[in-house]
Amino acid sequence: QVQLVESGGGLVQAGGSLRLSCAASSRAFSLYAMGWFRQAPGKEREFVGRINWISGSTTYADSVKGRFTVSRDNANNALYLQMNNLKPEDTGVYYCAAQRSFTVRSDVAANYNYWGQGTQVTVSS
Repeated sequence: QVQLVESGGGLVQAGGSLRLSCAASSRAFSLYAMGWFRQAPGKEREFVGRINWISGSTTYADSVKGRFTVSRDNANNALYLQMNNLKPEDTGVYYCAAQRSFTVRSDVAANYNYWGQGTQVTVSS
């Protein structure tokens, strides 16, 4: 079992930046990949970005490319999401998630095995 705990959410004005963190338990070394999803009120959970835990390769949703960066610190079992040039449509609860093994669709929430409790990000216009 892997426990995930997010932090770093908050209220920011449009154009501002936030950095989210996700602390994984000591069993994170067994993971294949970790990612970030978000969910706005009344909407489905959507993929934001992910990183291969070993290679460091990343994938992003088109809506955040060039603005968001996913990174990890293997030594400390930590995942990060640097969000720049934030927009009001980025508002939502952001979730950290982890995969145990490879799947073709890494942008599908159902393919992730572990989830954090979420952290709220609110971008004001």
